[in-house]
Amino acid sequence: MNSPNIYRQPEQFAKKLRAWFSSTGFMLYVLPFLAIPATIKAFITGNLAGIIINASGYALFLFAASLLRRGLIAEATYQEKRLTRAPKWPFKTWAAIVVALTTFFMAWQGAQHTFPVAIAFGLGALLGMYLSYGFDPRAEKTVTGTHGYSTEEITKTIDEAESVILSIEHANHQIRNAEFNARIDRICETARNILVELEANPAAIRRTRKFLLVYLDGASKVTTGYASTHQLVASNELEQNFRNLLDSIETVFKEQKDKLLEEDLFDLDVQMEVLATQLKHEGVL
Repeated sequence: MNSPNIYRQPEQFAKKLRAWFSSTGFMLYVLPFLAIPATIKAFITGNLAGIIINASGYALFLFAASLLRRGLIAEATYQEKRLTRAPKWPFKTWAAIVVALTTFFMAWQGAQHTFPVAIAFGLGALLGMYLSYGFDPRAEKTVTGTHGYSTEEITKTIDEAESVILSIEHANHQIRNAEFNARIDRICETARNILVELEANPAAIRRTRKFLLVYLDGASKVTTGYASTHQLVASNELEQNFRNLLDSIETVFKEQKDKLLEEDLFDLDVQMEVLATQLKHEGVL
């Protein structure tokens, strides 16, 4: 069964998030349309100031909706991870500020309310954004037992590994072989599950880091190389060699996960060296 924590890469999580986001942030996309009738009216009456105020408000509300969307995606990705930095940019907070300032400006200059009333509208909009969406998480998620590694180092290792997994999946899309596609998908799923174990047990980072950054990279080179070569050269020998490598990679990846759970690190080293020898023989490492 797939773990819900394997969808960690923002590009992938954005796909998973689309249906959810359509209801969560929908109203902020609808809100700007209220400025359209006022803009049309100002255009008909020749009110240049009204055109500028309402058109600017329309654009700023849409900009805030875009910021909110990015903030919601960043927050959802943050919530999916057990160990991570806070989102780099506070998009939700920026969106709330833009909505508050735009509401204040349109109430004051557009609707011609008094300054105190316009401020009340702006503060009400800020409160509404906070109650509806909250502000961005700013706390770093940490765990104990990292054996001298900082959260920055661990999350960097995970991010680099995720990028390699994405490159393997990209190459897999270019391979026209159902058997290989299914096996590569399993390898990628196992690799992501290893990342889940690393988040749950950062003490394993020393051994896992070697695996992720050396052997996972080797698997990426194998897959990418075959994806570019098999389209040019139809060879049974090439296909069988790739199948043999997938056998070894899939076996070692699965054993890596099992050994991490059992903390049997000595045997794990032996298995990784066997794979390394085979990858070197094929000119990958």
